[in-house]
Amino acid sequence: MPSDPIQRNYRTVVCPFIDVIDYDTFEYGPQDNGARGGFDWQFYYKRLPLTQHDIDNMPHPFKNPVMAGGLFAISSKFFWELGGYDSGLQIWGGEQYELSFKIWQCGGMLLDAPCSRVGHIYRKFAPFLNPGMGDYLGRNYKRVAEVWMDEYAEYLYQHRPHYRTLEAGDLTDQKALRRELNCKPFKWFMKEVAFDLMRVYPPVEPVDFASGKVRSVSSPDMCLDFGYHVHMDKARMAACASQSLRLTWHKDIR
Repeated sequence: MPSDPIQRNYRTVVCPFIDVIDYDTFEYGPQDNGARGGFDWQFYYKRLPLTQHDIDNMPHPFKNPVMAGGLFAISSKFFWELGGYDSGLQIWGGEQYELSFKIWQCGGMLLDAPCSRVGHIYRKFAPFLNPGMGDYLGRNYKRVAEVWMDEYAEYLYQHRPHYRTLEAGDLTDQKALRRELNCKPFKWFMKEVAFDLMRVYPPVEPVDFASGKVRSVSSPDMCLDFGYHVHMDKARMAACASQSLRLTWHKDIR
């Protein structure tokens, strides 16, 4: 057992590890060896490294700032104390942030359980249409930011300026719920839960190490190309044209 076992009660929410089922072949494989959930300031879901304490105590559950999506076990009592999902969120997106922030800021705890695994098929296309609702994802993100993120919402708006003018809908009930539950400020969440997020995903990223094309040594007129013809498309070599890649300060190629 860990030296400081996590105390669980009905406000403890547990998420499984989400493995990957290949869309084309149904091959099953792990997504990673475990990481904590987070985000960058465009609200892309990102991974934060495990702490040494988490690694030493594997496979015991570890604290997770943000869940990956709708796979979790929660007490119905606690879920409805938190108001369930914000009913103003539309179609898809943002609910993982909204519920995660509520869990932590309003007296709960979110854990990932390495021994619990769920396979997920990541489709190559969106399984739903946008029935003339415009940027519903941005609208969802703005609802989450305006209710839960306090002054940190400004970082999101700096990266997504058009969110400032999006109509987020009526937030009266959501803000009232936060007051009634006496929830902690987002600054507390960033300091105590997502304590390394500002370091790993700073609001202003350092400059890239390099940018340009990746050419073949044997065929200089051929360049690495990611295509983007289909979601999850594989990289391949193609005639050099407008391919532009970045070696970022994270030491990854984008």
